[in-house]
Amino acid sequence: MITKKQSRPQEIKTGKGSKKRGVVRIPDVDVRKVPLKMGLSQTQFATKFGFPTATLRNWEQGRVRPDAPTRVLLAVIDKHPQSGEDVLANAI
Repeated sequence: MITKKQSRPQEIKTGKGSKKRGVVRIPDVDVRKVPLKMGLSQTQFATKFGFPTATLRNWEQGRVRPDAPTRVLLAVIDKHPQSGEDVLANAI
């Protein structure tokens, strides 16, 4: 059984045609700390990165857990906020 705090390992191929399997650990991110670390309010963070404010609130309060790709994005934003901003700025 996977709890809220655990990551579900996901198997991927490690190379083209490779039969070896690797395990990708999807990071757990403290959703509350990411906007605070950037000096942004909940609404500012949600708007800046395209998340619905209500969804961000639900993640922060533990009602809903972000899916795996969202946790990866949040981890990137947490560790390299400028990279996340750069990607979105160039998406227009």
